[in-house]
Amino acid sequence: MSEFAERIDALTIDDLTAAGSLKWTTYPNAIGAWIAEMDFGIAPEIAEVLEQLLKRQQTGYAPMAWRTELKKATSEFVAARYGWQVGWPQIHWLPDVLTGLAIVMTHWLPAGSRIIVPTPCYMPFVDMPGTFGHQRVEVPMLRGDADWTMDLDALDREFAAGARLLVLCNPHNPIGKAFDRAELEAICEVVERHGGLVFSDEIHAPLSYPGVQHVPYASINDTAAAHTVTAMSASKSFNLAGLKCAQLILTNPEHQRFYTTQGHGLPYESTPMGMIANITAFREGGPWLAEVLDYLDGNRRLLTEMLADLLPAVGYIEPEASFLAWLDCRELGLDDPRKHFLKAGVALTDGAECGDAGRGHVRFNFALPRPILQSSIEKMAAALRRPDGWSTQLRP
Repeated sequence: MSEFAERIDALTIDDLTAAGSLKWTTYPNAIGAWIAEMDFGIAPEIAEVLEQLLKRQQTGYAPMAWRTELKKATSEFVAARYGWQVGWPQIHWLPDVLTGLAIVMTHWLPAGSRIIVPTPCYMPFVDMPGTFGHQRVEVPMLRGDADWTMDLDALDREFAAGARLLVLCNPHNPIGKAFDRAELEAICEVVERHGGLVFSDEIHAPLSYPGVQHVPYASINDTAAAHTVTAMSASKSFNLAGLKCAQLILTNPEHQRFYTTQGHGLPYESTPMGMIANITAFREGGPWLAEVLDYLDGNRRLLTEMLADLLPAVGYIEPEASFLAWLDCRELGLDDPRKHFLKAGVALTDGAECGDAGRGHVRFNFALPRPILQSSIEKMAAALRRPDGWSTQLRP
């Protein structure tokens, strides 16, 4: 066992609760397996650079040199990790990925546009179209025995009916689906045939498991590049969500022209802490990320084994990327799976928040110390043997 794994395994619920994060304080006496962040801390290189920044009391607006370095570091990272050649001037800073979607809906869609959201989806994607004066159109993902696929026929019908934008999450939150090149090419053909746009959320891309190669949607061909806006960040893979920094990648010349002339006046600032942390993650965080992926892969395999053994009625397809598992609880006969398991001491995300296709499901964050992961599944299994769901032991 590596030193990293030993350190994570030694963490207790009391340790994590004492740290005071939203993940562990929202539901007292429950294992925090809901919000999408990891319990692994941050890379030492990032911790050091943040400590230096605070010692200098450098908490004002980030200097232009950092902004340029963020662009260059992002360009270097996607080239090295995915083989995607993007010029650094095409990359822009944001506070988060959702701001990127807001930009698309505000500036590059007519009012009242129909927006296609494959479901189950990341929870904010359910409400954002309506918030910005558009109409959400849910297209359920197709579930096979061992994989998920995009419903291309439904996608074609909705674009033919007037949809203007596809919100693509690749890898897909919450199901952990990583789209391969052939699948993306098929999606591209449908989108282009109808003159549509794609917003590609690729925030979980660095967390692709062995044997899975992330393919950025805009990288597959010039056609896809021209109709795509991509957003990414180090926030999920390097545990930096609270530092508020993401990247917007514009591969359409018209989008780039608009943003370079108007973007300076838009209120989409990143924090200096977030910028320097993302730069450091992309350039120096590789060894730490490799340890995280190895640990997560072990958790993923343990989760697969324990679900088959203790919760065989729960439908589950092992994720190809991310630290999120999508659990189909419809065969359990529970009115509200999230509430039932919360009584047992495990806090999960209600699948109904992920669109109509998510009803009867829960999203499970397995980026936990392994002993706590094991305890969480044991608690969930025990709750099915108790009609009221209540657990008599809230500490593993």
